Parts: sequence; structure tokens; C-alpha cells
Amino acid sequence: MAFDNWGPQDLTAPAKRQLPEVPVQRGMVLEDVQSGWVGEVTRVEKTGGMHIVALEDRRGKTKSFQLGYGFLLEGQAIRLMPPAPRPPAAAIPAGRTASGSVKVQGQRAQVAKASRIWVEGKHDAELVEKVWGDDLRVEGIVVEPLHGVDDLKSAIAAFRPGPDRRLGILVDHLVQGSKESRIAAEAMTVPGAAGNVLIVGHPYVDVWQAIRPKVLGIEQWPAVARGTDWKTGILTAFGWPHESAEDIGLGWQRLLGAVRSYADLEPSLLGRVEEVIDFLTAP
Repeated sequence: MAFDNWGPQDLTAPAKRQLPEVPVQRGMVLEDVQSGWVGEVTRVEKTGGMHIVALEDRRGKTKSFQLGYGFLLEGQAIRLMPPAPRPPAAAIPAGRTASGSVKVQGQRAQVAKASRIWVEGKHDAELVEKVWGDDLRVEGIVVEPLHGVDDLKSAIAAFRPGPDRRLGILVDHLVQGSKESRIAAEAMTVPGAAGNVLIVGHPYVDVWQAIRPKVLGIEQWPAVARGTDWKTGILTAFGWPHESAEDIGLGWQRLLGAVRSYADLEPSLLGRVEEVIDFLTAP
């Protein structure tokens, strides 16, 4: 018999229950017990030393709450915890660039050659620079944004490609039957293009999608409704500011900041960029 249980006891006091601790994740649906507000997690941020979660209800309205007790997840009371820490970044091996190639030591960047890499826009250029910039400076290859490919044929004609003036062009959404595929085929009819111009592309609507979703802590890129500007739709789904061009630029910088090396990008982009670099640097 356990004698240490003898003595006055409050038999009406409920036993303390340890609530499960659940790290908050974008997309989970929670109920705030006190207010009855039910919504999907669209944003988590730290402000004033506190973690705040934004819940968007089915009408698109958003309210913010402090993490901790007082939430239901699938009808079960939980203690809502800060997001699980992101795995530490894989260090780039010594002597390697962000693209995985051997780093050339003690060599200055070459004077820019006549050959060029053309990409559709500023964001494409910044992504290529972040991962392949070291390699391109050694080779003397400059990346230039086209700001769209609708007039690609005229741009190539004005460039006057030749054996010493090659072009490697990376196009968004270059899939069979797309508008971009027709533009690329027509552009290759420019005199001098054959053998001196290489047009390749990735299957994504925008180069943003070439960042692997797990790098951003998501399972997959959000679907954007037809008729909605794609970048605006993505930022809206993330719960990030999206009203202005500045918002879109800042959103891209947050995405770009998650990219540390080639391992954070989809193979369908990696292969195309490497193909272009090989084309422009071949003897």
C-alpha cells in the first residue's frame, strides 16, 4: 500500500493534461477557441519578440493571433509552437562555386566577350548570377535580360550572331505547342542563327517555380487561378504583400534569398543553363 497518498486531497481538481505541441505550418486550418475564428494559416512572423500567426477565413478575411495555447487543430486542443527550424544549409564544399564547379583561384574576371546569355527578365538574370556568376565571370560571359521574348526574332537579327558572337537564350514556358515555342522556331530562321544561337527553356510559367518547393518549406507551388497575374497570385497565397511592383520585387528577393546553391533549383533549369554555358564556351 502506498502511504504517501494519504492525507487531504482536492478530488474535484482535474488532472493536468499535457497538450500536444504542434509547430505552425502554412496551410493548416486552426480555430481560435476564445473568439471562435476559424482560418487557414497564411503567414507567420515575429514581431515585438512574439510569434504571430495570421488566419484567413473562408471569406478571405484575416485575423492575427499570438502563438501558444487556445487553438484547436482538427477539433483537438493544441499548443501552437513556432515553425520547425529549417535544416541547416548544406555548405558549399571548399574549392567549389554555387553551381558545383571547381572554383578558379587567383584569376580575375575576363573582359566580357561578344557572346551573351539572354534571359526573359530581371529575376531570371539574378537567379543565374547567384548560382553561376562565378563561372560566368571566369568565362567572360554576360547575362542580359530581354524583358520578354515577343520580338525575339528582331532582337537576334539586330545582334547579328556569328561564330564569334554567339547567343544562348533561356526562355520561360518553352513547351511543345506554346506561344514561346512558336516564337523560338521563328527566331531561328534569322540569317546566322543556325549554329550560333541556342534557344532552350524550362517548363515553368515563371523562373520563380524553378526554386524547389522544399527550399521554401512548402510541398508544392500554389495554384494560381486563370486570369490572375501569376506573381501576384503566388504572393497572395504566401500571405505576403502583393499590391505593387515594389511588393513583387521584395517578394522575389525573399525567394532568391532561400537559394544557396544549384541544389536548391529544379533539374529542368539546371540542365538548360549548363547547356547554354557549354554552347557559349565551346572552342
